[in-house]
Amino acid sequence: MTQSPGAAADSRYAQRGSARYGDRYGVPRRKMSRRAGLILSAAVLVVVVIGVALFAWSGNSATVSFKDVSFTTPDAGHATEDIQVTKDASQTAYCTVKAQDSSFGVVGWKQLEFGPVAGASGQTTQQAHVVLRTQTEAVSVSIDSCWIAGT
Repeated sequence: MTQSPGAAADSRYAQRGSARYGDRYGVPRRKMSRRAGLILSAAVLVVVVIGVALFAWSGNSATVSFKDVSFTTPDAGHATEDIQVTKDASQTAYCTVKAQDSSFGVVGWKQLEFGPVAGASGQTTQQAHVVLRTQTEAVSVSIDSCWIAGT
């Protein structure tokens, strides 16, 4: 009895446990044991819980917001800016103001402190008029950043 070439090939691939199949395609991987699956699941759960806790904890920090009101450049050596800073009345905030020239180089810089507001509670807004000395003429003045002391 003769077999067709297609039937011989089909029977060869049907024998997955044979050495020939393993030589050609590699040995099949073993499935993960139940114990290893439970350990892996527990480790992933611990990482997720720690991540959620860190995310929730970081959201509780005090915030500060700021607004550029206006700026002027009266001459090549000076620039001024009016700013507003909103923060919790009991907190101390620091802000940096920078002046830039037409090629975006920093030509003036100053750090400001906004201390606690006596007798106030909740969010308060403080205003400041900042005078900067500049190396060359500034074309823009802006608040670079603000932060709460100790954070």
